[in-house]
Amino acid sequence: MAAQNYPRVMAEIFKHEGGYVDHPRDPGGATNMGITHITLAKYRNKPVAKADVRALTIAEARRIYRLRYWDKVHGDYLPYGYDLVTMDGAVNSGPARGVKWVQKAVGARVDGVMGGETLEATRQGGPNGISRACGARMGFLRGLRHWDAFGRGWSRRVASVEAVALRMYLEADQSTSIAKGWIESLRDQLPGLAAKERRNAKAQGTVTATGGAGGVAVVDIPPAATVGLALGAIVVATLLIIRARRRAQYHEDRVEALSATLEAMP
Repeated sequence: MAAQNYPRVMAEIFKHEGGYVDHPRDPGGATNMGITHITLAKYRNKPVAKADVRALTIAEARRIYRLRYWDKVHGDYLPYGYDLVTMDGAVNSGPARGVKWVQKAVGARVDGVMGGETLEATRQGGPNGISRACGARMGFLRGLRHWDAFGRGWSRRVASVEAVALRMYLEADQSTSIAKGWIESLRDQLPGLAAKERRNAKAQGTVTATGGAGGVAVVDIPPAATVGLALGAIVVATLLIIRARRRAQYHEDRVEALSATLEAMP
């Protein structure tokens, strides 16, 4: 199990979280090494100022991560790779969501609690479960209103986590050559998925540009209702275009991340 993998998981977390930030559009507010001022206040059981967040030490950050995230998702008992996927999702969006994405991926009851059923399901989930969990996470992130500000970073982060988690999982139970072959095969499939999503976005854009409204007849429809239908169709089509483009970008980020993982493998 993954108890011994905690240092590697935390190295990956810290790689993505970085140092002190206070982005005006980040709902988490002042954050240091991924620890928000709200999380720090709860851990210390007292109000904290931005200066306290800025002064946070890596030692305290590690203690917070273990107590409020790793222990809550039972990281010590998860298989290699699943520990990173669950932990990173928990850090980014809360422990319950991190667990739910994994539960969806492995067919366990989706309740946000890492219990015995879910732990057993992860042991049977295989490497594909890791990829499905990351896909479920991206499906959630693509719908967030802050995507325009943070989406590119989210996409790269989840793609990187998937690649590293797959390597952890496969190297734990199989030879490096088998792991490398499996990851290389997955990487080779992704350009086709990205191209498909780009075609979907282009096709949907063509429908929007030509005024397509899903085949709705406009005979005898009042002018105001006709305008409403047209605007509604445009809004829906625009959302579909955006989603398709975001999915295409994620698949491209996965190719990059998996390629980097392959280069790092012996």
